[in-house]
Amino acid sequence: MAKILYGVAGEGSGHSSRAMEVTRHLIENGHQVKILSYDRGYKNLSPYFDTEEIFGLKLVHKNNRIKYLPTIIKNFLKSKEAALSAKKVFNIINKFQPDIIFSDFEPITAIAAKAKHLPLISIGNQHRITRMKIGFPMKYRRDANLAKSLIRMIVIKADAYLVTSVIRHKITHRNTYYFSPILRKEILNAKPEKKDYILVYATFGFDDLVLVLKKIDEKFIIYGFNKNATDNNLIFKEHSHEGFLQDLKNCRAIIANAGFSLISEALYLKKPYLALPIKGHFEQILNAHILKKMKYGDYKNKLNKKKIEKFLSNLNQYEEKLNNYHHEGNTKIFNKIDELINTHTTYTT
Repeated sequence: MAKILYGVAGEGSGHSSRAMEVTRHLIENGHQVKILSYDRGYKNLSPYFDTEEIFGLKLVHKNNRIKYLPTIIKNFLKSKEAALSAKKVFNIINKFQPDIIFSDFEPITAIAAKAKHLPLISIGNQHRITRMKIGFPMKYRRDANLAKSLIRMIVIKADAYLVTSVIRHKITHRNTYYFSPILRKEILNAKPEKKDYILVYATFGFDDLVLVLKKIDEKFIIYGFNKNATDNNLIFKEHSHEGFLQDLKNCRAIIANAGFSLISEALYLKKPYLALPIKGHFEQILNAHILKKMKYGDYKNKLNKKKIEKFLSNLNQYEEKLNNYHHEGNTKIFNKIDELINTHTTYTT
């Protein structure tokens, strides 16, 4: 049995969703896992696993754009809190005595791994940007360079990088391995249908969208406004894990930001996707670009009635392309995780 410390980023639910499946696999194989996370990651994981809350970096958004200077200032003002959290992490390591550390885009555990000379395995989709050759429109070069700098600061010199992506990119660095996205068991086991509504997951930049959707002759089920209500063709629903999964499984198509996890699930379920990427968020821009390039959907920097109706008129074409999308399952990356644990630790079974 190996003792594994697992740092999980808490921004959004994608990191914790991935960590949920990896941790289940590790525990099923007899390993002891302690998770460190914050915000939504801590909220999602703590009911099921041994989880400690730590400080986490938080991005500042305004008008559907990441604001880098306010982000730096906000996190700098909490530098004392971050220092105390780092001390907490080192104390946990001294007490828990992990054999190996995993990081899903969580910097404090990654730094601690290097300081304590422990093996570090990094899991995530962000490393496509730094360790693979990716194509994107050159107008986003500044956003790409900012993203590269940030990613390299967050995870420094891991012993292995397990990179997830919906398409295969050319690997440009050693100790880097490509895998299909890690998907929840509920998604892998789902039997999707196609019913008479469009699923909308409203987050940043969706404030004015409701007025637009009212003018379109379609039924929309909308999450993100934290209410249960019906307004003609709009059905608002409060957050529900089971409810959202059911609506995702049976929708005709999806309109949402360009988050990696939701796109990955949508493609597996063969659902066309219209993305509104957060401005300045290069990883979302890359996700949206891949959607359009592969013709699995489309993306727009701003949504209006004409753009949404054009997307909806092309659903049959997107569905045809999605029939060719292949996902290799979670087994391949889980096997690599098992191999790396065996390679980098001296635990006894």
